Amino acid sequence: MLFNSLTFVAYFGVLLAAYYSLRSWRWQKVLLLLASYAFYAAWNPPFVILLWISTGIDWFAARRLDVEDRRGARIALLCVSLGANLGLLGFFKYGGFMLENFQNMVGFYGMNFEAAKPSIILPVGISFYTFQTMSYTLDVFLKRAKPSRSFLDFALYVTFFPQLVAGPIVRATHFLPQCETPRRATADMFRWGLFLMTLGLFQKIVLADVMLAPAAETVFEWTRGPLATVDAWLGVLAFSGQIFFDFAGYSTCAIGAALCFGFSLPDNFRCPYAAIGFSDFWRRWHISLSSWLRDYLYIPLGGNRGGRIRTDANLMATMLLGGLWHGASWTFVVWGGLHGLFLGVERALRGRFGGAAWIATWPGRILLGLITYFLVNITWVFFRAQDFGSAKLLLLSMFGVITDGAQVLPTLEMAKVAITVTLLVIFHWIHRSIPVERAAERLPGWAHGMVWGGMLVLLGLAQGSDNAFIYFQF
Repeated sequence: MLFNSLTFVAYFGVLLAAYYSLRSWRWQKVLLLLASYAFYAAWNPPFVILLWISTGIDWFAARRLDVEDRRGARIALLCVSLGANLGLLGFFKYGGFMLENFQNMVGFYGMNFEAAKPSIILPVGISFYTFQTMSYTLDVFLKRAKPSRSFLDFALYVTFFPQLVAGPIVRATHFLPQCETPRRATADMFRWGLFLMTLGLFQKIVLADVMLAPAAETVFEWTRGPLATVDAWLGVLAFSGQIFFDFAGYSTCAIGAALCFGFSLPDNFRCPYAAIGFSDFWRRWHISLSSWLRDYLYIPLGGNRGGRIRTDANLMATMLLGGLWHGASWTFVVWGGLHGLFLGVERALRGRFGGAAWIATWPGRILLGLITYFLVNITWVFFRAQDFGSAKLLLLSMFGVITDGAQVLPTLEMAKVAITVTLLVIFHWIHRSIPVERAAERLPGWAHGMVWGGMLVLLGLAQGSDNAFIYFQF
């Protein structure tokens, strides 16, 4: 069930009415849990079983970890939890990828091995809810948190429908305390929640799907040779805007939908295209994933405590795995590796030139921000390209190495990309230190109403756009 569908609008309205008609907090949570299972089952009902498996195993493991003092037994319980979660994730998401690479490896050594290509359907959102349940068990194992006393609360934490399939990746320490007392949205919370849902749909449908997706798809799906430099760059810039509006749009909808039921979810984006450096970028882009990788992978590997070489190795390992998390393809691994490389280079440069006075000036900050944005767009080529050959050809076109490329973008599409991306970057720089909600509070009521009404009108004009969110495939 897509947020950008009439089916979801009806589902959401009926669920809200039923939720607030109940007076028992327990039955309200039961309703949300059943509604969340129904929401997930709308894609493929049998995959609900995977949610039940993850929920049951992690519930049991955490309860036992809380009362078990023997180190060996605690490690065994943790391994059961991690093994089950990573095993399911590995089979469904990486099974075909691992088999293909095994065949390539044995073929390299002259051995012939042919296996039937597995027909594995990727359960939507499995990467998100797997990381979410793993963080719960890890926190209990590390004694950062106590296990939930209510199985109902824990099941709802795993399955809560607004963020179930594409995040944010919520920590148990953030969500479970909210389940202890009745949640009812105030009038302001409800109004702001609906506004955020409208804003998220506007980002997805109008900006991502209508304004940017056609140019990105034309460029990245072009298979008949090189492209003109301008077309290549506009296609990459279109995708950089598309993936932001698409993913941030989902997160904004999720936060807004949760708020309508009285729950709060963490921010997932904070103007990432105004980042000054890659460490700043990852504090602003997909915040729930970057903080997860930091807390459960980078820091346990040693973080920055083992000297420069060890720190760079930890950064690279973290980002390579972060790239692989996004998809079973070597292009995603390279995307993550480039981010790891840029983070390492930035760290070295900061140690050498970090005290330079010009860095603190506005011109210096804007220059560093534009360099960051430029390099981020280079990495997006590998994220979106279908294979390395396509990525190489596109990069050669972008940097003018190939000068006789095809012009494939109509003038209207070029104008849409140029205007939308320029406004996006300007907006991010204006609001890089000012949250959207604080900016909205400063608007007079009539201006807020005009913005809201304008988005609704444009959403109505963009009818028929029912594309799935990009991050559903991850």
